[in-house]
Amino acid sequence: MTTYRVCCFLRRFRASSNEPSEALRDVFQPYADGGGAIGEDSLRRFLREVQGETDAGAAEAAATEVMAFAAEQRLFKKGGGLTAEGLHRWLCSDANAALDPRRGVFQDMGLPLSHYFIYTGHNSYLTGNQLSSGCSERPIVKALLDGVRVIELDLWPNAAKDDVEVLHGRTWTSPVELTKCLEAIKEHAFVTSPYPVILTLEDHLTPDLQAKVAKMIKETFGDMLYISESEHMAEFPSPEDLRGKVIISTKPPKEYLQAKSGKEEAADEKAEEEGVWGEEIADDKAAARQMPEQSSGKYAAAAEDAEEEPLPDGDAAEKKGTDNEYKRLIAIQLTRRKHDMDQDLRVDPGKVTRLSLGEKAFEKAIVSHGEHIIRFTQRNLLRIFPRSTRITSSNYNPLMGWRYGVQMVAANMQGHGRKLWLTHGMFRANGGCGYVKKPDILMNRDPDKLFDPRADLPVKTRLKVTVYMGDGWRFDFRKTHFDRCSPPDFYARVGVAGVAADTRMERTKVMMDSWVPAWDHEFGEFPLAAPELALLRVEVHESDNHQKDEFGGQTCLPVWELRPGIRSVRLCDHRGQALRSVKLLMRFEFFPASNSNSK
Repeated sequence: MTTYRVCCFLRRFRASSNEPSEALRDVFQPYADGGGAIGEDSLRRFLREVQGETDAGAAEAAATEVMAFAAEQRLFKKGGGLTAEGLHRWLCSDANAALDPRRGVFQDMGLPLSHYFIYTGHNSYLTGNQLSSGCSERPIVKALLDGVRVIELDLWPNAAKDDVEVLHGRTWTSPVELTKCLEAIKEHAFVTSPYPVILTLEDHLTPDLQAKVAKMIKETFGDMLYISESEHMAEFPSPEDLRGKVIISTKPPKEYLQAKSGKEEAADEKAEEEGVWGEEIADDKAAARQMPEQSSGKYAAAAEDAEEEPLPDGDAAEKKGTDNEYKRLIAIQLTRRKHDMDQDLRVDPGKVTRLSLGEKAFEKAIVSHGEHIIRFTQRNLLRIFPRSTRITSSNYNPLMGWRYGVQMVAANMQGHGRKLWLTHGMFRANGGCGYVKKPDILMNRDPDKLFDPRADLPVKTRLKVTVYMGDGWRFDFRKTHFDRCSPPDFYARVGVAGVAADTRMERTKVMMDSWVPAWDHEFGEFPLAAPELALLRVEVHESDNHQKDEFGGQTCLPVWELRPGIRSVRLCDHRGQALRSVKLLMRFEFFPASNSNSK
């Protein structure tokens, strides 16, 4: 029994049990013999029919793995055979995770960089908000260990104008030494992934300080530094070609440039309010309705664009000249915007480049230039970054960019919330290496077949999801964390984020007073028009009738890598770190688009 004290009284509840739920026992029953045990032949049939192991070799390997697990855990019934509880234990193990833990990097890594979504950070050195937090190399280390492949550093002169600092310029953020950041990148760049780290520099330096930075970069990285053989590349190298390399990307230096005070801009705007887990994910239709077509293709320079394209300062214009060595280190050049989308998104057949757009400028661009963006990103790199008024380090919906082939959808990794969870989910794909190959629908250059994420797309496949039960909160949280007077009342939210046609979220009933909720809830089929861009969202909350519901865990997984069958799904905390014990047991079934199956 579990006991809770309420004033002078004791409330007693049935002890938690992690035995298979009723629906799970119904799934196991056809494979058990009269004595309730599952023999090897029945296990192979279960693996084929329920777990989708249709390949004979894969089914045999899985059966061997299950039997070895059962032997190690002593889960065999007397007289032979695996018990239903034993099979349940294996299904809940990490070896049976929704994403195959043994798969690793499996996509073709020999294509140009423009063919991949790249795990991209924004203001990678900040420890907290954009206005007054500290700057440190520690967030950079964490990002690299999490698989982030694009690190951003803002370079500013120190007070004496004789050295370089990394900080969010013209705010109250405290600086960190550039050398510490560079050393941290060198030491941790390839611990998690062997594929290239792109270092984007927001440069506010005089030529003499640029020369100093060039020397520091060369001395720190040495042979790790990638230097292009020509000033303009006709095509980007591949991640495979660039294994173990650090690549510098920034605008070519011409003169010392300076932006309007970031403090003034930030102080004029109210930060976006977010709850513990952030606002619900929406598609881009609402933004599109608010932004009329721009027939001329011209856009005024938004304040946020100053972050990437600062304006000349009159007092500094006298400082002429550039440092040639610094310029030579820039392998991926950032194109200066002309603030005319027709010109900005023009594809040069003779060279490739990188363009950077603020979040709001991009939202405007997709209304009238969606096709241009897709064509541009088939050869060139595009980076979008959060607007400067997100001073709380919140984020925007990254699918807004991925739907149009944007490779570098920059996120504030020091933030949290549903929008950052989508980024975590995308880059769990392809072995977590930080590079995910864009789907073929975004690389098709046939003008008659160009992908339109806002179109009424035909359904390609249907996904049915069942959530059986969850466990682990009783080990990771104290007894009164969710409710002082009783065990928690959990419910689960499950849905899909992707193109607008695929975006949907549903929820289970609330399981009252249980640390091991058994929902046994089968959701309706999710029809998917673009499964190649779809992310499965899973959240658990504790229902509270009097206050805001408590957060109980979440995860986000790429639909195209989900293993069919009954799988273990480990949940994470609100910052995206895996919880030690909390897991759900779920089932994933895929059906043809033309065949709705409700079995």
